[in-house]
Amino acid sequence: MKKYTRTGAAVAALAGVSLLVAACASPADAGDAAAPASDSAGHEHSDGRVAVAFEGGVAVLDAETLEVIEEFETEEFIRLNPFGDGRTVAVTTSEGFQLLDTATPRLTDFVFPATAPGHVVPHEGRTALYDDGTGTTTILDTDAFADGYDVQPETSTYVADDAHHGVSIVLEDGLLLTTVGDETSRSGAVALHPHDDHWHDEATSDQCPGIHGEGTAQDEAVVFGCENGALLFVDEEFVKLDSPDEFGRVGNMFVSETSPIAVGDYKNDPDAEGYLLDAVTLIDTAARTLDVVELPDEVRYTFRDIARGPGDLAYILSADGQIHVLDPESGELTAAYPVVAPWESPAQWQEAHPAIKVHGDIAYVTEPAADAVHAVDLTSGDVIATVTLGHTPNEIALAIG
Repeated sequence: MKKYTRTGAAVAALAGVSLLVAACASPADAGDAAAPASDSAGHEHSDGRVAVAFEGGVAVLDAETLEVIEEFETEEFIRLNPFGDGRTVAVTTSEGFQLLDTATPRLTDFVFPATAPGHVVPHEGRTALYDDGTGTTTILDTDAFADGYDVQPETSTYVADDAHHGVSIVLEDGLLLTTVGDETSRSGAVALHPHDDHWHDEATSDQCPGIHGEGTAQDEAVVFGCENGALLFVDEEFVKLDSPDEFGRVGNMFVSETSPIAVGDYKNDPDAEGYLLDAVTLIDTAARTLDVVELPDEVRYTFRDIARGPGDLAYILSADGQIHVLDPESGELTAAYPVVAPWESPAQWQEAHPAIKVHGDIAYVTEPAADAVHAVDLTSGDVIATVTLGHTPNEIALAIG
């Protein structure tokens, strides 16, 4: 049995972080997520924000105009993770998960300590933070910071048998799904219910080598990627779906909670150079099937380049500079919208290369070669706003209510 712990003080302030404010703002009430922020010129902004990481910093943009509201100094390389409350972004640093309040905005001193901070997964009112260095999952209410960042929210934790690069998600009924592995390999997942002071195993699977990523489709069907297919958790049981190739890695899931079909990336050549991929998987969680769709020669992408959007369609930001629209029901490409200049595979996955995130009908697209971020109306393909930053954008996260 695993120990089930609950604490109200599982948070430490990060000391010694230098914060550089580009322009002093008149902050809104930190306890009111809907309050507009004003910049030093007195301009008010909507409560929608876009966070963009660059080398040594993070910028907060207005989601409608893409105007840069504030910039903050950080470590050289950071990752950005929406917390799920429409306001907070968890910034992964060497100290842990540091919270960025995009509404005020300010990079707070509030940190969930972690030796190797990894995935952040919000779902159905709870957010799970995973520490790869210890195998610890920290769970708390997604709206824990509705009254500001001076609180110490109540949290619960689960510690895996062995530390590994993992991920966890808490379902609506409180069931915890979390990966299983060690420092050398990953094998599957386990479903656990909290019982008093421990976690009780409800189901387990060791049929998902290299398990990575997760996504929740319609009817709360959860999908994980494997090196040889995908692992579903449906109807309170794990179901393995095999790839058509001996090595057919699915590593990331792109889902809609109103569609039973998850779109996954796909790689069938373990020795392939570069990070551009040329096929996707369509995983029907209702029919329990996995199909591979080979893409046309001009459509190539990385793990940052697929998002779900209007009509439950998939939008692929390709190396040819266009957003290609994929219908998951048919597996057909139905449209293409030119947005950025053509680009090449990064030499390392951490290197800046175009990325796409979607909220509603709007896609937010980074173009590192131009130091730019674009907003694209996915119903028409029109670029409706562009900002040129003084930095090269890398990761992007949305904080929009």
